[in-house]
Amino acid sequence: MFKDVPPVSPAEVSSALPNTSNTLTPGPSGIPYSIWKQVHKANERLLLSLFTPHLTYGHHPLAIKKANGIVLDKPGKPDYRTPSSFRIILLLETVSKILERLPALRLASPARSLGLLHPNQYGSLPGLSCFDAVATLTHEVRLLQAASFKVSTLFLDVKGGFDNVCANKLATILTRGGVSAYLVAWIKSFLSKRQCRLIFQGSPKVFCLVAVGTPQGSPISPLLLVLDIASLHPSIPQGLAISYVDDLIITVGLHSVRSNIRALQYYFGIILRQGADLGVAFSVPKTELIHWRTPKDRSEVSFAPIVINNMLLPPSQAVRWPGYWLTPTIQSPVHFLRRLAFAEASVATIRQLSAAGKGRSSWCNRKLVFGAILPIHTYGCDLFVPDATTLKKLNSFCHEVLRWTTNCVYTTPLGALYREASLPPISSICNHRRRSAALRLVCAPSEFNPATPGYLSLCPPGTRVVQRTIIVSSLEAPPKPSTLLHGLARRLIPPSTYR
Repeated sequence: MFKDVPPVSPAEVSSALPNTSNTLTPGPSGIPYSIWKQVHKANERLLLSLFTPHLTYGHHPLAIKKANGIVLDKPGKPDYRTPSSFRIILLLETVSKILERLPALRLASPARSLGLLHPNQYGSLPGLSCFDAVATLTHEVRLLQAASFKVSTLFLDVKGGFDNVCANKLATILTRGGVSAYLVAWIKSFLSKRQCRLIFQGSPKVFCLVAVGTPQGSPISPLLLVLDIASLHPSIPQGLAISYVDDLIITVGLHSVRSNIRALQYYFGIILRQGADLGVAFSVPKTELIHWRTPKDRSEVSFAPIVINNMLLPPSQAVRWPGYWLTPTIQSPVHFLRRLAFAEASVATIRQLSAAGKGRSSWCNRKLVFGAILPIHTYGCDLFVPDATTLKKLNSFCHEVLRWTTNCVYTTPLGALYREASLPPISSICNHRRRSAALRLVCAPSEFNPATPGYLSLCPPGTRVVQRTIIVSSLEAPPKPSTLLHGLARRLIPPSTYR
């Protein structure tokens, strides 16, 4: 039993329950989240009295360590006789996932203040997203290009990151870092003696012991993974190492592409040795290389490859990280055309649910468009700006979707079409998301979001952020808010600085 352990409060449980979905498939017991929400609503003390002793004794019950593993085949595989052609979806106990959220909430803030998390880790942390990671990468690339450097980036993927988390090594890292003893004991208990049974046609459905790793789908597993691999970020004088959960990238800027390749091989060797100490390996087939260029660069395109673990990797012309399609010139058409293809595939599937004039109502179709099509269609518009040609294609697809949603004829005026569907135009959605992203960045503390200093360096003189509000000094001519925010979101560095 550990002393001075804060008891679980009703506010902690109340903050953990809204993040759960009643439609998620439960674990082996079959108890959904809706039952636990009703229990907490009827009597708040029941879950408190259930969770507090487990944290006080640093123990995770064996009964809720069991999980069902649903075996699904990966589409497009040439051979399904190997285990790598299948994917396992873990279904954990719902009460266990509620309990796991409590240590995750208590560990996230101390881990940041104690320096256990690398400053350039953007995944699985509150207040950070894919946008922040990609914005930091593009900002660093343009800064190095503005200084007349050739810039190259190596994209790495940790092989089986969740499966390689070792309880004893992670407990040692947390103890040396100064984490509370009861949290360390609970994490060690959570990671040990886990059981899983595979569910597929003809399976015996017998629970087997899982010796290593942290379960995917657990609320605390991503945080434990980023704590485990925090030491894999090398210090780069002219460059940057960024990671999003288990996706690590190394960016260097030197006077030639050949020098960049030698530097990337050197830093990869450092990461490889550090990963060997942690039992972490990298998936070489998923490793990608890109040589960045400015839009005005008229020099010959470099196709210089890099050798990683005796494998020759040529540079890519488009890299997806994480969800953003990046090209050597960091231009938007490739990204939005890929997103458009994904959205068209989604519409083709959804249309089968409702043919013209029958099936689902227009109101239900609108909910499908707003929740399942627009997020795919406009993903990335917070950072990238579609050009006129790409925006025309995006609008054409949007008009087609609106006609299907409202069952209107082809000759319906666009103004009436948008009003009938109660959906904003694509350009308005893009502008709103860019400005919202810019506001969030400039108002975030620089020690909390590493992308914030880059944005604030682009503000006009006299601009400062106080209490989440942009304030401009009276000695300077105040810029128009739309110009300031749109400029921050449109370009991290003005195009005039390119060389």
